[in-house]
Amino acid sequence: MAEIGYVRVSSAEQNEDRQLIALKRLGVRDECIYMDKQSGSDFVRPQYQKMLSELSEGDVLYVTSIDRLGRNYEEIQNQWRIITKKMNVDICVLDMPLLDTRVGKDLIGTFIADIVLQILSFCAESERKNTHERQKQGIAAAKDRGVVFGRPKVVLPDTFMDIVAKWRKGIISADEAARMCNVSRSTFYRRVKSVEKSQ
Repeated sequence: MAEIGYVRVSSAEQNEDRQLIALKRLGVRDECIYMDKQSGSDFVRPQYQKMLSELSEGDVLYVTSIDRLGRNYEEIQNQWRIITKKMNVDICVLDMPLLDTRVGKDLIGTFIADIVLQILSFCAESERKNTHERQKQGIAAAKDRGVVFGRPKVVLPDTFMDIVAKWRKGIISADEAARMCNVSRSTFYRRVKSVEKSQ
């Protein structure tokens, strides 16, 4: 029997320390912890798939909360069934003691765990949808206020063509030309190409 941990954060910027600390407190070894840094909207995640392929009957899988497993109502329940029923691996959700398949294996315990799983799966997907909706509303409100998203537009100096001519004649280097235009060398090259194409 192996004790396995699964950790998921939605992006590379998010911090996984809280989940790792909780798993290590239980004694889960580093080499038995699988971690993905991507959305929980589906289960096509490299480390999750690797973990599934390495789970064996009798293992215990720990996750800190059900939304770390995923945020898709149907898929959470589907994966739960695959792991617990087909693979005979126990799952323990640390922040929800009712979702620990090592206990309450009788009919009532299984029934309660199924209801709790459905509720939490629903909440996980609802939160994901609400987050997307809030993001959309926030972006729309920011655009209404005149906020511009993306990289700021590069404004070339009025002397750009003179600078290009000096660079072409070898009077100044590409680095100097880029500095005079207040852009990177690659941006300078792109702008030269773009201007020459349009002429």
